[in-house]
Amino acid sequence: MADLLKVVVTGASGRMGQTLVNLITRHNEIELVGALEHPKHQWIGQDIGVAMGGSALGVVVSEDPIKVIANAEAVIDFTTPSATVEFSKLAAQARAVHIIGTTGMSEDDLERIEAASFHSVIVRAGNMSLGVNLLVALTKKVAAALDSEFDIEIIEAHHNQKVDAPSGTALMLGKAAAKGRDISLAKSSERGRDGITGAREKGSIGFASIRGGDIVGKHDVLFASSGEQLTLSHNATDRNIFARGALKAALWGRDKEPGEYDMMDVLGLE
Repeated sequence: MADLLKVVVTGASGRMGQTLVNLITRHNEIELVGALEHPKHQWIGQDIGVAMGGSALGVVVSEDPIKVIANAEAVIDFTTPSATVEFSKLAAQARAVHIIGTTGMSEDDLERIEAASFHSVIVRAGNMSLGVNLLVALTKKVAAALDSEFDIEIIEAHHNQKVDAPSGTALMLGKAAAKGRDISLAKSSERGRDGITGAREKGSIGFASIRGGDIVGKHDVLFASSGEQLTLSHNATDRNIFARGALKAALWGRDKEPGEYDMMDVLGLE
């Protein structure tokens, strides 16, 4: 049996961070060796298990990513764009697999992450669930099969604490639809409608964002033409699906060559 994969969780106090820690403690192929939080966070110096309200796990929450990531084989990262860029440099130096679920990154952020991928395995995805990635694959196929007489609208809903819009998953779906249509998403997307907007531009891909309560994540891709509509839909009710996908990606990336990958590669959907 292979040695346990040594994993560091960033943003350990967050929703995804705690979900990841809980799953790792029950995983028979992965070992938690580090938990990171920003400086002056109230959990710094505490055992992560105790900080989460449970039993001690023998891993102290740290503010020192250089020290913690140096001992890791994989870093699982659902934080902020600026933090993720810095973690990508450290993961590259440690030759650790970097699993990135962070969304809302700029083109400059993505260029820096691409540079890090020359030295380490990076798996980056706006969504790491199996169901969503199947939805992405289906969206591409349906968009290719239906011509521009079918308008494409992507509707996403998330909890009221989400800070970016459209969601990373919505953008994944938009890119898949654009690829299926062989068009540029940057040139064809419609992000906001307010006031007298005029008629919908033919061939555009529209986005609508909903924020409320504790919605984990819901995504619909609507293909609408005169007389008929087709909707592809995914509804997440448990944050564990994203964490399980991230752990699967970390194990998958263990023996891969440096480069930037996504969940389509991990799941063999391409």
